[in-house]
Amino acid sequence: MHSTLTEHARCLYGDEYGPTPECGIEHREHHFVEELTFAGADSILAMLRALSPNVVDGYLPVWVRNLAYRLVLLQRPDDPAVLREAAESLWMHGPDWDDIAADLTRRADALEAGA
Repeated sequence: MHSTLTEHARCLYGDEYGPTPECGIEHREHHFVEELTFAGADSILAMLRALSPNVVDGYLPVWVRNLAYRLVLLQRPDDPAVLREAAESLWMHGPDWDDIAADLTRRADALEAGA
């Protein structure tokens, strides 16, 4: 068993910045998705930032990144920094999600302006 969401993701998808650990577990993507689904925002953000520290890099599939940010935003809907981080990720992997990214940025701007 993996001790963190980051460790689980690293085993399943690899890590651009280091070797993929040998854990001896047969990996099934749906187990990771279940863990991600019920993870707290801090665990999800730690995974995203560890495995994709520069947004454009990393081996996490785009759909995993999108789902991860969506789950974080459900837990932290009023966090401007996370809204901007999610928007940046969407812009990097768009253009299908540019309208959503723009909306997230507007929400972050409004929250920072105190609106």
